Amino acid sequence: MLDNQLDIIVRHRYQTTITKAKMNEHKHNEHNHREINHPETTDHNFGFLLNDTARQLRTNYDRRMRDLGLTRSQWWVLTHLYFNEGLSQTKLSDILEIERATLGRLLDRLEAKGWIERRTVEADRRVKLVFLAGAVDPLMQTMRSLAANLRTEALANLSEDEQERFISTLIKIKNNLSTMVENSNANTKDAQDG
Repeated sequence: MLDNQLDIIVRHRYQTTITKAKMNEHKHNEHNHREINHPETTDHNFGFLLNDTARQLRTNYDRRMRDLGLTRSQWWVLTHLYFNEGLSQTKLSDILEIERATLGRLLDRLEAKGWIERRTVEADRRVKLVFLAGAVDPLMQTMRSLAANLRTEALANLSEDEQERFISTLIKIKNNLSTMVENSNANTKDAQDG
């Protein structure tokens, strides 16, 4: 009787071991199959693709802006102000990821050209809000036109539906990443408060 029970236990363990081995082999083969069909390279990694696409977009736009006599820093500031006029210098430096002193010098040069103006806030004279000046309007129209042409060329092989799905997908990814940053900041604040 005891021999029968030991035999049953041994067979059960053997079957369990075989089953686990088969499952692991199946997972390994499935993983290898995925790698063969879509090996992780810079061409199949969305982080690399997004970064490289953005880099190439900037490089192409740089070339077009150079013909207008603009540096990347200048067109980057002007473009952000076009979409977000009235930002404080501090907020603008955060968005652009530029040190405040560096941004201050850049804004000095843009102000000297008559392209921007800085306005103080009545409630706090130390705070300066940045606005585009009227003198930059013709330049901004040219910049926006060149940007639209570049976007058209970049999206040339995509149907309207593909373009809409692409933009929608990018917005979802951006929102996911923003949520991650907000959650991380909230967790950090909770840890500091706790």
